[in-house]
Amino acid sequence: MSDASRERRKARVARVREWLRGQGRPPGPFRPEFWRSPLRGPWLTSVFGLVLLVGLPIVAITGLVSYAAYDPGLPGNDITPDKGLLGFYLFDWPTNPLWLYRVTQGVHVTLGLTLVPILLAKLWSVIPKLFVWPPARSPAQLLERASLLLLVGGAVFEFVTGILNIQLFYVFPFSFYPAHLYGAWIFLVALVVHIALKLPRLVTALRSRGFRREMRTSLRDTRPEPPDPDGLVAAAPAPPSLSRRGLLAFVGGGSLTVFGLSVGQTMDGPIRSTALLAPHGRDHGPGPNDFPVNKTAASVGVVTAQTGPDWRLTLVGARLVRLSRQDLLSLPLHTYRLPIACVEGWSTEQAWTGVRLTDLARLCGAPGDVGVHVRSLQQGGVFSHVSLSAGQAADPRSLLALRVNGADLSLDHGFPARIMVPNAPGVHNTKWVRELDFRTPS
Repeated sequence: MSDASRERRKARVARVREWLRGQGRPPGPFRPEFWRSPLRGPWLTSVFGLVLLVGLPIVAITGLVSYAAYDPGLPGNDITPDKGLLGFYLFDWPTNPLWLYRVTQGVHVTLGLTLVPILLAKLWSVIPKLFVWPPARSPAQLLERASLLLLVGGAVFEFVTGILNIQLFYVFPFSFYPAHLYGAWIFLVALVVHIALKLPRLVTALRSRGFRREMRTSLRDTRPEPPDPDGLVAAAPAPPSLSRRGLLAFVGGGSLTVFGLSVGQTMDGPIRSTALLAPHGRDHGPGPNDFPVNKTAASVGVVTAQTGPDWRLTLVGARLVRLSRQDLLSLPLHTYRLPIACVEGWSTEQAWTGVRLTDLARLCGAPGDVGVHVRSLQQGGVFSHVSLSAGQAADPRSLLALRVNGADLSLDHGFPARIMVPNAPGVHNTKWVRELDFRTPS
C-alpha cells in the first residue's frame, strides 16, 4: 500500500470517528455549535411570532376575500376552475360600500410587504430548527417538523409569488392565480397546526422576559437567553455585536420603511408621490388621465385603428343594437366618483362620466334581472371578457365610462369606452369595450 493510500485511509477513519463523536450528525449547520448568535432564543422568536400571528391571518383573509370579489361563479370570471371545496366560502360580491375592495386589497398587499422584514427575521431566529438531526425522534415531533416545513415553504412561496405578481414579473412556469390560492390554503392549514403546537410555548416565552426591560438593555448588558429544549439558544454563543433592542429596531425600521414606500399607492393626493415602490411608476398620462395604468393598450395589442371613427359598441339583448361613440355621448350622461383598485395593491378614485348600464340594457330590450357579459377589443389573455352580476349591472353608479375628470379617456385608460362598477376589482372594469351581452343570467 502506498503512502498516499495510507493517508487517504487515515483521513477516512478520522472522518468516521468525527461522525461518531458528533452522534451521527452531518457537518456544518447540523451541528449545534455552528449557530453562535447570542440573540437567538425563545423570547426573541416569540416576539416576531406574535407580530406574524396577528398580521399573517389578516393578509390571508384579505387575499381570500379578493378571490371572492372576482365573482367566480359567473361565466368568464373563474381564474381557478379546479378549486373544488376550496371555494366553499365564496359569496356574491356587493357594490356597497364602494371602497371595500380598495381597502381589502390595499391591506393585503401593503401589509404583506410590510411583514417581509419580520418574516425574514423570524426565519433567521428559528433557522437552527431547520437543521435538527435526526429530523424526528417521535411521531409528535414528525408532525411538528412537517407543519414547520409546510409553514416555512408556504410562507416563502406566497410572499415570493405575490411580490412577483405585483411587478407583473411572471417568471414561474405556472399560473399565478390557482398556485397562489392553493398555496394560501396549504399555508393556513400549516399555520393552524403550528399555532396549536406552539402557542403555549409562545406565551411562556413572552412571559419569561419583560419587553420594556429588554428594550432598556444595552449591548454591554446583552446576554444569551437560558438554554431551551428547542435548541434555539446557541450552545457556544459568540460575543454580541448587537443588542436585542437594536435588532428589533432594525427589523421594525425595515418594516416601517417598506410601509412608508408602499402605502401611498393606495391613496390619492400628495401622499401618492411617496410610493417609491409603486409597481407601475408615478407618471401615467396627460392631465386628467394621470393616474395608474395596469396594462397599456400596446401591451395587449389594442391599436388606435381599432378605436377610431369606425368603432361600434354592440348591445345584445332582445334585439341587437350598435352604437357609435357619438351615439353614446348623445345619451343621458352621469358622473360619479368611483375608485379603481387593482390586485397589485394600487388604487385611485376619479370622476367618471358615462352612460348607465341600466340605460343600455333598456336600449336593447334586456330585462332588469340579468347580468352582463363584457367583451373587450383585447384579444386573448385573462379578463379580456368578464361577467358582471345582476346586482352590479343594476347599480345606478355602474357606467360605460366615456370620460374621466372631464376629459376623454386616453387610449391606455380604455378609450373609446370602459366599464366602471363600484367596488369591483380593477380587472373587471374592462377597458376598450366592444360588446355588452345582457343575455347572461346572474
